[in-house]
Amino acid sequence: MAVRSPTHIPRRLRLPAARRRRQLLDVALVTFARSGLDATTMDDIAREAGVTKPLLYQHFKSKRALFLELLDDVVVRIIGALSTAAESASGPRQQVDAVCAAYFRFVLHNESAIRLLLDSTLPYDLQLAEAMRRVDDTIATAVRPLIQADIDPDHQRVLAAAVVGMAKGVTRDWLHSQTNRSSSSSREALDTEAELLARRVAEFIWAGLRFVHRD
Repeated sequence: MAVRSPTHIPRRLRLPAARRRRQLLDVALVTFARSGLDATTMDDIAREAGVTKPLLYQHFKSKRALFLELLDDVVVRIIGALSTAAESASGPRQQVDAVCAAYFRFVLHNESAIRLLLDSTLPYDLQLAEAMRRVDDTIATAVRPLIQADIDPDHQRVLAAAVVGMAKGVTRDWLHSQTNRSSSSSREALDTEAELLARRVAEFIWAGLRFVHRD
């Protein structure tokens, strides 16, 4: 499935600073997801957003600063979705089901955001590597309280990291499958697919957690 182009706001329209910054983040997200960090320029983002490059630099000092802020923004949105789902569940099994459902709904309805987090074309350097590691650690930290077993904190941390790794693997598989689809899926179709993925992963996680015990 092709990454959708962002909605342009005419250059002549003057927006409040906070709304303009939000618009620039949204446009940059789609542009990075479509072309990758290396191939995207600030000129590209400014053109897609319908603004001048000096205005873009007023909000973000560099392409890297913009990309790093986008990473933080996406993670905050994911954690919010997972936390809301966990709080609404009535028990441990229900929490696993609800959190998996919330995660895969987010994945399937926010493809650009997920492509940004899983961009395999990122150039390697210490700052970017550390930023991507923090993404995984932050999500794993949110998952840890769901592992309600009689185990020590380090064991819980390892299992949370394993759950995050599995979810990322399933997500990569889904993203790869989109390259063979010629048209965008409807919202209803995406909801159905997210429900199926969530159910399969939740069953696997719960089956494993039932046999977790202290070393």
